[in-house]
Amino acid sequence: MTSNAPLFDPVAIGAFEAPNRIFMAPLTRSRSEAKTNEQTGLHALYYAQRAGAGLIVSEATQISQQGQGYAWTPGIFTEDQVESWKPVTDAVHNAGGRIFCQLWHVGAISHPVFQPDGGKPVSASAWTPEGEAFVGDRHADGPQVPFEEARALRTDEIPSLIEDYRHAARCAAEAGFDGVEVHCANNYLIDQFIRSATNCRSDEYGGSLENRLRLMREIVAAVCEELPADRVGVRLSPQGGPGGTEDENPGETYPAAAKALAGRGLAYLHVIRPNSHTGQGKDEGGDAIVKDMRAAFDGPFIANGNFSPEEAAQWIAEGHADAVTFGRLFLANPDLPERIAQDGPYNEPDEDTFYGGGAEGYTDYSSLEKVDDPLPA
Repeated sequence: MTSNAPLFDPVAIGAFEAPNRIFMAPLTRSRSEAKTNEQTGLHALYYAQRAGAGLIVSEATQISQQGQGYAWTPGIFTEDQVESWKPVTDAVHNAGGRIFCQLWHVGAISHPVFQPDGGKPVSASAWTPEGEAFVGDRHADGPQVPFEEARALRTDEIPSLIEDYRHAARCAAEAGFDGVEVHCANNYLIDQFIRSATNCRSDEYGGSLENRLRLMREIVAAVCEELPADRVGVRLSPQGGPGGTEDENPGETYPAAAKALAGRGLAYLHVIRPNSHTGQGKDEGGDAIVKDMRAAFDGPFIANGNFSPEEAAQWIAEGHADAVTFGRLFLANPDLPERIAQDGPYNEPDEDTFYGGGAEGYTDYSSLEKVDDPLPA
């Protein structure tokens, strides 16, 4: 365990102390109820199995019906959805864990089948993402269909959007979450306002970098009016994400976004570096931007992006991050901290069961305890 020792130091994250720095990344698994976007007992088991994480960040959870972009993903905006999350948060807490709810609006990365009254998805500006929408069984042409053009949000619609985030934060607290993470990453709605390629607006939410960051600032401020700031985190990603767009100057844009979040007393900033899972290979330029973001932010800093345990420990030891979130490793290894403590072995994730389905590839990955149990005589 010597090389990985920094991962096992406690760390203060906002309102609580995490017992280790091995955090669980938000992972879309598409197993919620199809018509209601509610959670089930299977979700409670899945998250409780992984409660050894210093912090769990939930799968991305839509703040409104307009915010949905994938089949079978959860919501946090109706009373029934709130009730369905309570057994999940209870299970995590009973297992000694902590869990934040990631608040999500996909923006253009959607399809009319998910939208109220079959309308167009919304974004910073009108554009059509590259690729296909995962619509599951909602469309006659198949589970994946081409994206359609999104429309620009009107300026007079933005206050109600901000209220949706505010309402979702209240719902998350009622559901028993320890805090929330505002999803401003991966080219979803807030990131579509941040990125120069998707924001062509001429109002106060477009044009200059300061204006492109305005929606993020206002949403985070609204959420912090509903929850103490030390129970609010934010996620950003300088590169990568669905839809096929980039910012023309991420080295300027994303450190500025990190700086805009400083001074608020937030629980943390969570940043994704370029990596093979987001369509970009790991590169030194991308790591440099992440480290600049670390320098620009004044609170706990969480890094993500295809880290090995050894590299994560090195980043923490060198002061580049206070904790690291693991995605696929945690997906396949519910007892990941214990495995890292003894340098493995690690289960391999089954990509065929990542999205949709039931217990297979979700709650049936073995733990070390199960692996070590002798076979019945």
